[in-house]
Amino acid sequence: MKNVTLAMDEALLEKARGLAGRCKTTLNAHIHSLLAHEVEQEDRIAWAKAGMERLMDEVAKRSDSADTSYRWDRRDAHAGREDRLLSRDERPDLRGFGEKS
Repeated sequence: MKNVTLAMDEALLEKARGLAGRCKTTLNAHIHSLLAHEVEQEDRIAWAKAGMERLMDEVAKRSDSADTSYRWDRRDAHAGREDRLLSRDERPDLRGFGEKS
């Protein structure tokens, strides 16, 4: 593991040490955790962007191969979830209401 030197004003350093103490960790571990979270978040954003680009390419290919351009609609957006969701008519009654005694 490599060491890094940080420069910060004394007031921020004292507050950061206090925060690390309240979190029951060292300042070094707290800073490491914060940076790891930021890097992970950036990786997740890059993964999501790549997925969106793949979807846009897929739509473009569908549009190019079809006679008319493809348009997404509500059914497409929810097609994969329909089997897991109950329609409004299929929802069970609230507990205590409509139960047979």
